[in-house]
Amino acid sequence: MSTDPYEELGGDGFKRLLAAARRRTERTGGALDGDIGITGPTEAERRTVIGITGRYRPMTVKRLTVPLADLDGYFLTRFGTGLLETLGRLHGPLRDRPAERADETDQRAHALAGARATPLADHDWYAAWLERIAADGTLTRLLRRGDTHLLQAAVKVLGHLPDLQEPPSAQGRVPLPLPVLAERATGDTKALVPGSPLEQLVLRALAERGAGEAVPRDRAGRRSLWESAGAVADDLASQVLVLNTGALGTGMVGDWLRDATDSGIPFRLTLHQLTVDDVTPAARDIHVCENPAVLRAAAAELAGSAAALVCTEGIPSAACHKFLAAAAGAGARLHWRADFDWTGLRITADAMRRHGARSWRMAAADYRAALGQAESTPLTGAPAPSPWDPELARAMTASDRAVMEERLLPELLRDLRDASSLVGGGPSLRREHRWTRARPAAPS
Repeated sequence: MSTDPYEELGGDGFKRLLAAARRRTERTGGALDGDIGITGPTEAERRTVIGITGRYRPMTVKRLTVPLADLDGYFLTRFGTGLLETLGRLHGPLRDRPAERADETDQRAHALAGARATPLADHDWYAAWLERIAADGTLTRLLRRGDTHLLQAAVKVLGHLPDLQEPPSAQGRVPLPLPVLAERATGDTKALVPGSPLEQLVLRALAERGAGEAVPRDRAGRRSLWESAGAVADDLASQVLVLNTGALGTGMVGDWLRDATDSGIPFRLTLHQLTVDDVTPAARDIHVCENPAVLRAAAAELAGSAAALVCTEGIPSAACHKFLAAAAGAGARLHWRADFDWTGLRITADAMRRHGARSWRMAAADYRAALGQAESTPLTGAPAPSPWDPELARAMTASDRAVMEERLLPELLRDLRDASSLVGGGPSLRREHRWTRARPAAPS
């Protein structure tokens, strides 16, 4: 014979009734006012409700309702424990969901206040990032998993990124390896490994800082996001494509660049090579394009007679920025262009701020001329200004069309050919700096 006084509550007549009572009392913080109901009751449930309430219910009834006060009185009389205590003894303590929600609200407010305690909070992109993770459930998931420390860690990582520091870091142009960044911000060199929750949080902020788009799924896109803020995931993967830039100095990488310039062939440099050899381009004027097709055409059609050209291959890599910073630091003039889309405008504006570059066929007139030549694609992403020519952004907004720079290829090649003869590129550039190649010592 069972000694469990609550054994009968495990029967079919009570199961749904108790589940409904638990949901209701947890939702209201234990309040015993109001009713609970059961739709499509079984015969066992109908008899149970009649026994609790003392009121007859016909077999045809579609829904049974029971006042919580009646259920509480029934349990108190039968078992000596009211509804709340009975539910707790059967299936564990009741949750106080209103109190939990209030506590979660306090935690959210505290977490967001902590995240706003940084100079970065003055930036629109940072505020938009916080607003987005608070609205889409990310912050709630962190709270419920007990991972709010990840938000604070993300804030610290963002604060340590060289190009985001306020004021900008004196070393803001020296790419920071991700393990070093992770150790400085969190004390754990592996905290920012690909796919980690912390990496995802930080990359979402950097994506918001860019065009406000989603974090790229591909490795190259994620690497570009890091590099846009002064960090580098892989100094071998970060590369820059160049043509006819020459090189100063006597290092091995400089020799390779001079040999490539002698032959008028493109050359690809890694950030590792640029760091080891500290290469400085020799060209006095360097043109910069976004798409490899432009550099490939210049190499094929002009070869050694083309002016110095650097291709960013989309958003400039850390290697690209290092190479061009060295050129600008040595007095070179940078002539910059990109696609006529919102990202291209951001890239060009950043180059002007970062390197003192000037625009190259990036005026409203160039855009309109290219737009009228053939089909174009719709503009996507958040609009961007064009401070070097405000009319360009207005024209792009009006047409809502993007134009890739390959549309201007004949004009760009003509500029590269003409600039080479005007600024001393091509053979004259190579002869001028050939003396910098290391020579074997004369025999004694």
